[in-house]
Amino acid sequence: MPHAPLSHAIRRALLVAAVAGLAPVAAQAQTQDSAAEPTTTLGRIEVTGSNISRGDMETASPVQVVTRQDIDRSGKATLAEYLQTLTVDGAGSVPRTYGTGFAAGGTGVSLRGLGAGSTLVLLNGRRMAPYGLADDGQKVFTDLSVIPMDAVERVEVLKDGASAIYGSDAIAGVVNIILRKEFKGVSVRSSYGASGKGDGQQAKASVTFGFGDLNEDRYNVYFNLEGGQTDEIRVADRRDRKWIGTGDARPWGYSQTKRFMSGYILGTDATSSPAGNVKNPTTGQYMSLPGCAQLSPLTPQDPNGGCLWQSGQFNSLAPEEKYVNLFGRGTFALSDTFEAYVEAGYSRKKSTFHNTPSGVSGAWGYPGGPINGDAGDSAVVLGPNHPDNPFPGQSVNLRYAAFDVGPRTIRTDSEFSRILAGVKGTLGAWDVDVAYLHSQNDLTNTRDNFLRYSAVRDALTNGTGPGGYWRIGQNAGLNSKALYDYISPTIHADGKTTLDLFDVKGSRSLAELKGGSLGIAFGAEWRRQKAELDPQTYTDTGDIIGLGYSAYSGTQEVAAAYAELVAPVLESLEISGAVRYDKYKGGDDATTPKIGIKWKPFEQLALRATYAEGFRAPNPAESGKGGLAAFTAAADPVRCPGGTPAPGASVRDCDIQVAVITSPNSNLKPEESKSYTLGLVFEPTANTTITLDGWEIKRTNEINVESTSAAVAAGRTVRSDNNLPGVPNSGTLLAAQANYINSASTTVRGIDLDARQSFDLGASGRLNLDLQWSHISTFEREEEDGTTFEYAGTHGNCDVTNCIGTPKDKINLGATWEYGKLSLSGVVNYISSFKNITAKGNPCASRYADGTAAPGGGCRIPSFTTFDLSGRWRAVDGIEVFGSIQNLTDKIAPLDPLTYGAINYNPMHSSGAIGRYFTVGVKYDFH
Repeated sequence: MPHAPLSHAIRRALLVAAVAGLAPVAAQAQTQDSAAEPTTTLGRIEVTGSNISRGDMETASPVQVVTRQDIDRSGKATLAEYLQTLTVDGAGSVPRTYGTGFAAGGTGVSLRGLGAGSTLVLLNGRRMAPYGLADDGQKVFTDLSVIPMDAVERVEVLKDGASAIYGSDAIAGVVNIILRKEFKGVSVRSSYGASGKGDGQQAKASVTFGFGDLNEDRYNVYFNLEGGQTDEIRVADRRDRKWIGTGDARPWGYSQTKRFMSGYILGTDATSSPAGNVKNPTTGQYMSLPGCAQLSPLTPQDPNGGCLWQSGQFNSLAPEEKYVNLFGRGTFALSDTFEAYVEAGYSRKKSTFHNTPSGVSGAWGYPGGPINGDAGDSAVVLGPNHPDNPFPGQSVNLRYAAFDVGPRTIRTDSEFSRILAGVKGTLGAWDVDVAYLHSQNDLTNTRDNFLRYSAVRDALTNGTGPGGYWRIGQNAGLNSKALYDYISPTIHADGKTTLDLFDVKGSRSLAELKGGSLGIAFGAEWRRQKAELDPQTYTDTGDIIGLGYSAYSGTQEVAAAYAELVAPVLESLEISGAVRYDKYKGGDDATTPKIGIKWKPFEQLALRATYAEGFRAPNPAESGKGGLAAFTAAADPVRCPGGTPAPGASVRDCDIQVAVITSPNSNLKPEESKSYTLGLVFEPTANTTITLDGWEIKRTNEINVESTSAAVAAGRTVRSDNNLPGVPNSGTLLAAQANYINSASTTVRGIDLDARQSFDLGASGRLNLDLQWSHISTFEREEEDGTTFEYAGTHGNCDVTNCIGTPKDKINLGATWEYGKLSLSGVVNYISSFKNITAKGNPCASRYADGTAAPGGGCRIPSFTTFDLSGRWRAVDGIEVFGSIQNLTDKIAPLDPLTYGAINYNPMHSSGAIGRYFTVGVKYDFH
């Protein structure tokens, strides 16, 4: 069935919101006291990480609670954007701006920098089907963009790693997104945002309406409908923000060979040019075809005669997005002790991202192996009779950027659905909950202006296909539409994931101890998760130039059972424990325990500690059917030994994009983990709370793609033909063949601080302050051969998404002043500096044109601090006006020469690339 245009759905969502906003008469017919908060047993609360209700929010496990007010004051348009500002988020998160990655269109959070695939994301305590595209072609994760932001009540982040309750695969921790349980009345919210330059416009509207009182009517039903559209921002739109709007970093001391610059000639080697660089068959030297002046305005030009250009004029800084989210929940009292509940959710999202025009050469891979379009028999050449060939009668190697085809365009259309039905209540002394869940994600990833290798070779060599010869550079205007349809067909990939889950759980009090009730809980769960991804058209035969291959198919079916105990043995001492058993059908099994202790030597102080074990079986992308051919950043140890270019090489060889070809490995062992926390909760006054926790997570048998350096050292490489003088097989590194392997271990440890203080200012209102600080002291990866890499405070680990680095410190400092109907908030976001090295002890990863370490000031990416301001005013009862300014001071992101997730800046600093951003809106509440 064809999809209805998403723009129609968004317009309907906006119309519904507008109509609801114009219907106060009908809305006011609702009773004023009917806005129901989530119902809980008086004096007892449930906390993420436990199925046993208790009277104290602070458990042995460190849990960060993000309130609705925290989200609102940030000014962020989506929950994903907000969660990626948390200090516990790190390398491996998937930002919406990373449209060139395997998981284009998705957004994910990565606790502790251990990857989105190691962070378990829950909705109301239960799982969701993962995104249809795996991050880096390997890491299956939950897409946060399917969550209706205005339905979120709070988010609880379990930070101690692994979970005997929710799943032993939660190695890095759990993010539990909790939506409203009940709602009665009508709430309408609309907002509009734009950058300080007037672009990136964002329109958003939502309506929440509900009816029925669970106590009086014995039911409550509510729905939330949310729609929005965000306009694209191009990198070229930020030309006045120094290095942000350009790929040309020469004004700041870098060489023309730096990444995101192309077209230059290096004697026997050259890069793709809009005019075309060809190799003189007699001298072996490259030369440029004519026409550069009309194709690239960049100055100064290449002194070696190339035609320089930079990709900033094409790339998206932020993609265009359109989405609709729908969520509904119904709760029905079956008796005085039992209720039935149903949740249903649907999300549709479209995103469009533009990337640089494709080159016609290079190297890429597919399951059959690597293809070398640079050199040898498979090289892309101008044929002997091509009209643009300056050497008639001879084939010449070609480096050409297909400006005339246009920028590559990546469009993602994702549909997500989730339905949950269950019954909960009291059966004798037991509180029980039984539910079934089905969730699904169907996704199509469509790409335009990519080049088909076989057609390109024919059109440049023989000219026998539709449209004849492909005329290039200054003669590209002579080409026909038939030719472009031939060499650049639309391609696509289809992905689908499904999750079916049945669970039952029960808890009760067994006895009264000196400190309170001895609580026990049991649970069992069965789930089946399927993941299928068809490869992009033609990539299964390696026939799309420069495009990696990703495909997988597999099913995981697991049965689990767990038990939990909370024993307040003394008024000052609580001991908790849980154990989980997971059994994968036809595969692995594991028993994973968790224990915790909390001791309150006096009322104002609590000391706490936990120990937990985790277990993650290989997912279908890692051990099923399929394969992966991707790209990563690497330093060539042959052409750039010790970080210094060898004679005949260039600084390009010290930071080069390399194709990596990987196949699933059915012999992979499961990942295992052990995590520890030790901390305190200090509440010296009723208005002061300080939590300080030290933590460590050690993951063994870690499933990774073998490091590029190991593959290069083993000689499993493909190189170009521009060998160094006297050194055979030393041409430019193009591709490497790596394997999925179990590395030895990764150990991450650090400290978290959360401090909150409020002041009653009397007639001047109330002031609330909060501080979150996460410090990573160690991020150590040990390989099987005993080699260790320390990434804390460096730009590594570059084997995970974006190569964004591992700064040691992230701090969020917030202040909110409440005065009558007015509330003003400010948030300072700080990310510490880090060394521009791939691992501790390695040489500087980037160099200036003069050979000195870059960036200056000690080969270090500077720290980055922004300030966000927001305000809310309750104009009259039921009407609230709000607004925010993100990056109030318009701070520019530091120049980052290494990351490949963005051009000249780090994705962690994306607010400094976009610049100052304004949002205004209004909210109507009628009860």
